[in-house]
Amino acid sequence: MKTETYLREVELPVSAPEAFAWHTRPGALERLLPPWDDVRVVSRTGGVENGARVELSVPVGPLRLKWVAEHCDVDPPRAFRDVSLRGPFPRWDHQHRFVPHGEEGCVLVDRVDYACPGGPLGRMFGSGHVQRQLERMFRYRHDTTAADLAMHARYAQRPRMKVAVSGSSGLIGSALRHVLTTGGHNVVALRRDAENRIDVGPANGADAVVHLAGENIASRRWSERQKEKIRQSRVEVTRRLCDDLLKLADPPQTLLSASGVDFYGNRGDEPLRETSARGDGFLPEVCVAWEEAARIARDAGLRVAALRFGMVLSPRGGALRLMLPVFRIGAGGRIGRGDQYVSWVTLDDVVSAIHHGLMTDGLSGPVNVVAPEPISNAKFAATLARVLHRPALAPVPALAAKAAFGEMAEALLLSSKRALPGVLEETGYRFRHPDLETGLRHLLGQWQ
Repeated sequence: MKTETYLREVELPVSAPEAFAWHTRPGALERLLPPWDDVRVVSRTGGVENGARVELSVPVGPLRLKWVAEHCDVDPPRAFRDVSLRGPFPRWDHQHRFVPHGEEGCVLVDRVDYACPGGPLGRMFGSGHVQRQLERMFRYRHDTTAADLAMHARYAQRPRMKVAVSGSSGLIGSALRHVLTTGGHNVVALRRDAENRIDVGPANGADAVVHLAGENIASRRWSERQKEKIRQSRVEVTRRLCDDLLKLADPPQTLLSASGVDFYGNRGDEPLRETSARGDGFLPEVCVAWEEAARIARDAGLRVAALRFGMVLSPRGGALRLMLPVFRIGAGGRIGRGDQYVSWVTLDDVVSAIHHGLMTDGLSGPVNVVAPEPISNAKFAATLARVLHRPALAPVPALAAKAAFGEMAEALLLSSKRALPGVLEETGYRFRHPDLETGLRHLLGQWQ
């Protein structure tokens, strides 16, 4: 069996013991899985210790394969290895080494010794492809590891927190959970009961609550019944949540509650800051009532922030996941005239901004969670197509969008919201992906 080697290293802004510890905490593996691959963690036994195993479900064309790896040669804080016991590669031996560098940093060295699937023919025709995919994966892993460690290092002197999260299984909630646990924080999930009421019991004694639960506004065409479901899932659920939190014996002192830039409505090219007036229409009305529902918590003395999310970008869910199949076959393009502004933000910046909100005592009130460079719909389509090496020559007429999605098309696809992250920037937040092309290349592993 002929073995090949892949080697890559990255400088990290923390000591070798801290970098090693980050890799041992819950959520580290999930943070390192590239979002463009639908790799799923099925089960695990133990942490990073000799004999501990992880089982993954890995897509291979239309099929899914089981990949079981075992940790061995664990030598804190210097090294550990992952060896494949079952999976697509006949041999896979991944060594992680943490080498001190300078006074406060270290170098992470990843070395993979592997044998290509398919024997001699697989090696002949697939070796180059495997090397390219490994380079994509490890660049993503190293960029994410360095950025996460730098984020946590900025607040290393602050005590670790207990954070309760509603909507913890959703796109944002699951990513936030992994970011917080790898930083040493304790995360507890708040779940709904049979009456659609959030059980706040686990939040007793928590330092903060991050409230993300709510009906997906783009899950289906808006009927009056669906609009009421959207309203109830945000306004009434938030009001009840705040009521119940205040009844706890040891309530949290901070509440970060989701909202949206839909608060501003259709505003053309007007720069929208947190002090800008509300807009008109169904979604602005919902956002206003949603934020107002948390007033009782604010009046009771909690630090309350309304996180006005823009379009959250991730291949794992949301708008980008829906766009990708169309753009990958070269059938993407602008929607309507294409001059409407899109206020977007990558999922990594969303969870990093929430972490910033938890750690920044003076941050309260409305907070636009958007990248600093909103972009027109036409430029968004052109940028996505360029990153994927595809044309963007198939515009969707406004009438077609309205025919397909009704009122929702007008509110989500054709309206213009040029929101700016004033509060985040004023409180010192550092964006990982300030421009769209940088963000998309990271999310899709398309650096060339």
